[in-house]
Amino acid sequence: MAILSIRIIGDPVLRETAEEVTTFGPELAKLVEDMAETMHDVRGAGLAAPQIGVNKRIFTYAVDGEEGHVINPVIVASDDFAPGEPEGCLSVPGLGYTVPRHRWVRITGVDVNGATIDLEATGTLAKCFQHETDHLNGKLYVDRLEGEDRKDALRAIRMANYHDVTAQTVAKRAHTVGSAFGTGAAFGAAQ
Repeated sequence: MAILSIRIIGDPVLRETAEEVTTFGPELAKLVEDMAETMHDVRGAGLAAPQIGVNKRIFTYAVDGEEGHVINPVIVASDDFAPGEPEGCLSVPGLGYTVPRHRWVRITGVDVNGATIDLEATGTLAKCFQHETDHLNGKLYVDRLEGEDRKDALRAIRMANYHDVTAQTVAKRAHTVGSAFGTGAAFGAAQ
């Protein structure tokens, strides 16, 4: 397994709609393992393939004791929204804002062997599924902000020097990873 480099805002892959996975086998299984290892290393709640530069519809998650991955996810959400809680993202380091997320979701897809996945979620897991599915659709959580939060986030992104943030994060993580890589403040990161 390997720790993978995490792409940050400004990287075009984060704005593309990810492609369906059509080939299953050892390479896909290794990718999912590497994604899960990377997610754990940075104490993230989820990681989407575009965040590591792979334009495929895959994400991993680890929230409240629930852990896994979903390939080619399709999400259906309730009409009502959950109480707002701050959210962050490995690809938008250093920021956190309350994002409107649906209270309940059902996500379907497949695993690395092509077996059907059909999950329902509420709470933080539902928010994670929505956040990661957004990544697969070329959307970042800051795109969902409104009003003053949106203005503040866009201002912070414009003012941030992500090259410095990346360099600081690389230096901080290099001793645990063995090699330097990306940056981030994770959505739902473990405290």
